[in-house]
Amino acid sequence: MPKFGKRSKANLATCHPKLQELFNEVIKTVDCSVTEGHRSKERQEQMYEQGKSKAKFPQSRHNSSPSEAADVTPYPVDYNDRERQTLFAGYVLGLAKKMGIDITWGGDWDNDFQVNDNKFDDFPHFELKEK
Repeated sequence: MPKFGKRSKANLATCHPKLQELFNEVIKTVDCSVTEGHRSKERQEQMYEQGKSKAKFPQSRHNSSPSEAADVTPYPVDYNDRERQTLFAGYVLGLAKKMGIDITWGGDWDNDFQVNDNKFDDFPHFELKEK
């Protein structure tokens, strides 16, 4: 059975309890890494400057404490494998729905089940929907 490493556990611990619940269930079936949870102001600005985020601090869901967003990717990590990222996201989204956890994925921001209409793809990104 897959399990999180120390870094993934530490990153997930900075996330909202619902995200922790979800990804602790995901890891039971699919090997994955939690690459980011909460982001500091410095880290958020770095991600923005690198073009890896469209949000400046404190506008990202990663900036709340606990973080309302998590970057999680299948292991071994290959951010360029769009097909594998999408397959993983489908599993996560289906499990979240089954668990009653309302999330958005960075590969389908408008939640219309179409992946070709995104203006900015962030495949590892999962966030709690705003209520």
